[in-house]
Amino acid sequence: MGQVLEKIRKFNRALTELLAGILAYGIVCQTVGIFLVKNKLQYSIGLWIGIALAAGAAVHMWRSLDRALDMGEGAASKMMITGNLVRYGVIVIAIVVMSLTGIGHPLAGFLGVMGLKVAAYLQPFTHKLSNRIFHETDPVAQPMPEEEETDVDKEIGPM
Repeated sequence: MGQVLEKIRKFNRALTELLAGILAYGIVCQTVGIFLVKNKLQYSIGLWIGIALAAGAAVHMWRSLDRALDMGEGAASKMMITGNLVRYGVIVIAIVVMSLTGIGHPLAGFLGVMGLKVAAYLQPFTHKLSNRIFHETDPVAQPMPEEEETDVDKEIGPM
């Protein structure tokens, strides 16, 4: 177990927390949704295809951002736009394929894809949980040495 935690610790923490949020969202949707639908198998397949798409989109987004940070402004902008189009294109194609083939319910697939959005909102909570699991604390923000109080800051006073 210690080796697994150490490997996760070395991986990008924000991405790990986002993926944990997507998985938690998928489990909640599966648990609640299974009681609300008639065709449980179609719902489950569609949901987990959507969850997989959300996780893949999160990894692709992280990879694209990581590479774009090493590029110039123009190239990075083009790369990010291309990455967005690729992600949305894959999601649309997957949902269309679900609709045409009957493999998984397309609305459940869309519900799964929305796990990326929900996980982004859950990230502060998954971050706190991650800190507990790894026995870490966030550093306290300190002003940079070159930052000085301006006249406006002096008039307003400490917040």
